Amino acid sequence: MRTVTGPTDHVVVVGAGLSGLACALHLLGAGRRVTLVERDAGPGGRAGRARLGDYLVDTGPTVLTMPHLADAAFAAVGESLGRHVELLPLHPAYRAGFADGTSLDVHTDGDAMEAEVRRFAGPAEAAGYRRLREWLERLYRAQMRRFIDTNFDSPFQLAHPDLARLAALGGFGRLDGRIGRFLSDARLRRVFSFQALYAGVAPARALAAYAVIAYMDTVAGVWFPKGGMHALPRAMADVAAGAGAELRWSAEVSALERSAGRVRAVRLASGERIPCDAVVLTCELPAAHRLLGRAPRRPVRLRHSPSAVVLHAGTDRTWPHLAHHTLSFGAAWERTFDELTRTGALMSDPSLLITRPTTHDASLAPPGRHLHYVLAPCPNTAVGPSAAAWRDLGPRYRDSLVAELERRGLDGFADSVEEELLVTPLDWTAQGHAAGSPFSVSHTFAQTGPFRPRNLVRGLDNVVLAGCGTTPGVGVPTVLISGKLAAARVTGGPGRRSPASRPRPAVREVPSTPTGAGAHDPT
Repeated sequence: MRTVTGPTDHVVVVGAGLSGLACALHLLGAGRRVTLVERDAGPGGRAGRARLGDYLVDTGPTVLTMPHLADAAFAAVGESLGRHVELLPLHPAYRAGFADGTSLDVHTDGDAMEAEVRRFAGPAEAAGYRRLREWLERLYRAQMRRFIDTNFDSPFQLAHPDLARLAALGGFGRLDGRIGRFLSDARLRRVFSFQALYAGVAPARALAAYAVIAYMDTVAGVWFPKGGMHALPRAMADVAAGAGAELRWSAEVSALERSAGRVRAVRLASGERIPCDAVVLTCELPAAHRLLGRAPRRPVRLRHSPSAVVLHAGTDRTWPHLAHHTLSFGAAWERTFDELTRTGALMSDPSLLITRPTTHDASLAPPGRHLHYVLAPCPNTAVGPSAAAWRDLGPRYRDSLVAELERRGLDGFADSVEEELLVTPLDWTAQGHAAGSPFSVSHTFAQTGPFRPRNLVRGLDNVVLAGCGTTPGVGVPTVLISGKLAAARVTGGPGRRSPASRPRPAVREVPSTPTGAGAHDPT
């Protein structure tokens, strides 16, 4: 594994999102002095926090899987995730609702899910689910130790027996077709293939290897941090400070001072100069490239994942059929993916993710009130409406989205809203996300593994990248790994596996007792 050359005693980490915080903790654990600089007033990055009146809103991801990866960052400095964040396992992980009026609770416990599939679609599909689950577990084991949790220096690293194992598992076939070998019910196939959207590829075109995301969602477990997702980066920042990191908030980096092939100092917009031995850039790729003065040459231009419109709504009521996470599928499937990734049209029959964090933490809203987070995928600005077009389009799309929610059983949603925040590709663009997409560079074959933008910077001996735009990719688990891999580039430490490369309970499990109106025990 190639590493930063020369002294690395003092490292400046730019960006206090999950990847930057994970990197800082791993660096601190390896004995480095760390200065963490963040342009915002506090930690989180994408996993930020907004206040809408008396409502506390997570502005980024709402689904937490693989918490042992966060625990590994805490463990690097002798701490544990469980001491600082109370994690609630979600049962069910999701509730899936379909256009025909049926619904399915998605359990990560194998026996519970087999029984639910049998109820929903019969014994043959239940047996298929068991085979699918075994395949997902084998696929995860084959990928994690060689293709996800590793620093690539060359595509030739793929020449390993694990590549043959992955091929034997059908990982280079198409996701939709491979899932179809186990499940014939179209509704069930959606539950185990919609995750391809996270990778920015339609299930019919995505590699079957991307089913590893379905493993994380449907096998490894889904968790909710008490206090919301922002509780995780906040705890990471607190632990980093306790371990000796210097945290600099509202500190925007304006330039990198370079000489003789190394960055010698980081300059802030305030004019302050911070000398350093190495730098880890976790900001968006366009921002990193501006600081570096160039973007790496690639034979084909980078493609970005679809974007999303997110409606955060504080309401005076909720609806009993909602779980903590509810997937509301439209009748259309292939057509909507074509709209998102090719034609650039807004989804004509949208599939939505509805999250109600007050199901398990009533403190995020005023008494008797609820938070609803509604995510509607949409084309990015490279293939769909421009960022500027969303200035007028956004309010109209918000109204159509609310009307769609009411058609799907959330009667009176429009009148229930007390506080709201609408986020569109215009806002993602203003935050610096390329193509107006918070999901960064898509995971096409040419942008995966050793073909994804590298985390070492050619021409500079002491600069490393981390975050969803580089290896291993998009998502909370992968950006946590990204921070650890970046730290390994600096320290020369383990660059292949986490201390726990297999999922295990990283925290004390607290039973997830739903609270608030409309909550129910799904069992």
